[in-house]
Amino acid sequence: MSQTFAPATSDTATASPRPHGSTVPHAALSATAQTVQKKIRRLAGRAVRDFSMIEDGDRVMVCLSGGADSYTMLDTLMYMQRIAPIAFEIVAVNLDQKQPGFPEQVLPDYLQGIGVPFRIVEQDTYSIVKDKVPEGKTTCGLCSRLRRGILYRTASELGATKIALGHHRNDILETLLLNLFFGGTLKTMPPKLRSDDGKHTVIRPLAYCKEDDIKRYSAAMGFPIIPCNLCGSQPNLQRQAMKELLRQWDREHPQRLRSMMTAMGNVVPSHLLDRELFDFDSFDLRTGKPTAGDILFDRDDTVDRFAREIAVD
Repeated sequence: MSQTFAPATSDTATASPRPHGSTVPHAALSATAQTVQKKIRRLAGRAVRDFSMIEDGDRVMVCLSGGADSYTMLDTLMYMQRIAPIAFEIVAVNLDQKQPGFPEQVLPDYLQGIGVPFRIVEQDTYSIVKDKVPEGKTTCGLCSRLRRGILYRTASELGATKIALGHHRNDILETLLLNLFFGGTLKTMPPKLRSDDGKHTVIRPLAYCKEDDIKRYSAAMGFPIIPCNLCGSQPNLQRQAMKELLRQWDREHPQRLRSMMTAMGNVVPSHLLDRELFDFDSFDLRTGKPTAGDILFDRDDTVDRFAREIAVD
């Protein structure tokens, strides 16, 4: 079941005729908040250009959870829509998973107020997850797989050419460290990804943006944040450890995180150990190495597989 609000088509909707904008007018932001806003918009614009995330005529499905990241992403894409030399559509989508206590009117009211086309998709995945996952275990894996399928289907129904997710620089670095320390592989969340069936392209416009900047901007804008702990799931302790490690490094060695981000775009295959990527006999790059698949919302199972199948000294 879904709730669709549409002014001009059966797919999407705008409620009030209020012009696209933000919760707090630019002029009302403090000088500090305006600086953060400019930084986020500049870095998001750079990411969109660097990875050709949005093209003329695109319909971008913005996945809105009610958290600071997704609100900031929507706000930033709305700004880009106003100033970009190309034309693209935005439709916001929220998945109401029927978690107890979920404030279901918050997002519709907000989106109607800023004049953004949107769809609320109602699917009781909460009951399914609670039935399948033992008490006290993290529900994120199954929940993410269910959510992925629903959002893929919704993107097809809306004719969306891009699916935008709100992951930021810290998410990318955390995933890199998780895979490096616990998964035995060098990979992370890519800024742009095509699904295995070729039907969907996922983009992460906030890939260059810092989590702290996003939180500061969200607070300054007064976005109506929905808490992310309604499901009662146990936290991913390994990811939390990586988050704390990155925070410590950012305090003690701020340039370290910047260097890590730069390194991911400056790979030298001949100076690593991957024989499928580089031919050490002919000293040539190999081509045709398969991608890692279209894991978009899931907890990557590489960590679990590494622990099961690979002997560790």
